[in-house]
Amino acid sequence: MGGHVEAVVVSERTDPRITRTTGALRQAVVELASQRPVSQITVADLAERAGVTRATFYNRYGTVLDPLIEVLDADLETGHRREDRRRAEGYPGLELLRLAVSEVADHVERFGDLYRHALGDPADRGVYDALVRHFNDYALAYLARGADRGLPGVPGTGHHQVVAQFLAHGFAGAVKAWLSDPDVTREDLVDAAVTCAPAWWASAGEARDADNCV
Repeated sequence: MGGHVEAVVVSERTDPRITRTTGALRQAVVELASQRPVSQITVADLAERAGVTRATFYNRYGTVLDPLIEVLDADLETGHRREDRRRAEGYPGLELLRLAVSEVADHVERFGDLYRHALGDPADRGVYDALVRHFNDYALAYLARGADRGLPGVPGTGHHQVVAQFLAHGFAGAVKAWLSDPDVTREDLVDAAVTCAPAWWASAGEARDADNCV
């Protein structure tokens, strides 16, 4: 699990000591959250695993959840950057959609133990809520793109937040259902998400002709 933390990008201008400390905390929280729910991890646990003091932790973060969400968001963003590159290369919308969902599935599998602990713990909604926020922002970007292009079926801007929340909770719920049922496969998740995507989603994902002609 620890290797995935290395994908988190830290500014080259950051003091190397801060970079090392932040990396150690991120590595440690992923390791601990892969063993038990985040709600059962204390700052003292995390500081000890990372080899830092609690004061050092609080100089950077407010809760144990904070460095964990940084790691998960950074990994998800890596998938979005791949999607952006594919869009620029002219991938068709339906293929972009399937590949984007597959990127999320890959992410969940990389952090599988962590998500199983977090999503199965009634006392720990932090990871689930962060997943919903991430998908909500992603859906809002697609809604804005579709509205800007005047695609049929795209809701008016006054409804974007409601629709984005609907889509985000639905996808996060699908991820939870996948992890909760050993009979549900990765491909089942991808197929379900692609099937349930709004009709306009694939078109909104494609690069505009004007983008490729400038």
